[in-house]
Amino acid sequence: MLYGDLQFFDIIIFAAIAGFIIYRLRSVLGKRTGYEKRPTEVKKSTKEEKINTNQTPSLSENEKKLEDVYKQTNNFNHKQFLDGAKKAFEIIITAFNNGDKNTLKDLVSNSVYSAFDKAIDNKENNPSSQFYSLIIDGIEDASVKNGIISISVNFTSEQMLNNDEGSIVKNKDTWTFEKQANSSTPKWTLTQT
Repeated sequence: MLYGDLQFFDIIIFAAIAGFIIYRLRSVLGKRTGYEKRPTEVKKSTKEEKINTNQTPSLSENEKKLEDVYKQTNNFNHKQFLDGAKKAFEIIITAFNNGDKNTLKDLVSNSVYSAFDKAIDNKENNPSSQFYSLIIDGIEDASVKNGIISISVNFTSEQMLNNDEGSIVKNKDTWTFEKQANSSTPKWTLTQT
C-alpha cells in the first residue's frame, strides 16, 4: 500500500510541474483573446503601409513642385534632399574657390566640371572667398523623366572675402541636381548651374 501512495504522490508532482510549465509558456507566448488581427489582415495592413510611404507629405508653398517626384518614385524624402543640396552647394563652391578639381569631379556632371575646370584655369575662382550665409529659396522645377529625377533648387548665398563682413556679396543661383529614380544611393549629381 505504501508503494501505491508514492505513485499517487509522483503523479501529483508531475501534474504540478506540467501546470507550472503551461503557466510559464502562456505568460511568455500569450494567448488569443479574439482582438488580434487574422494573419490575412496583418498582410493587408503591411501592404497599406507600403502604399502610404509613397504619399506626399505636406509641402511648403515653395516646395509644391516636388509633388510630382513623390508621386512617381519610392522612398523620396524632400527634407533629406534639401539638406544634401545645401551641403553640396557649400562643398562645390568651396572646392571651386580653392581650385580643388578632385572634389568637383565627384560631385558634378562632365559638362559642369568642364565649366568649373576652365574657370579655375582662367583664375576666375577666389580662394579668399568664404560663406557668410546660405538659404534655399525654394524649388524652381522638379520632374521624373526617363527614369531620372531632376530637381532645380533656388539658392541665395552670401560670401565674403578674408573674413571681412564689409565685403559681403549676395548671389542668387539655380542649380539642377539629378539622380536615377531607382537608385538607392543618396548621391545626387549637379548637372546645371
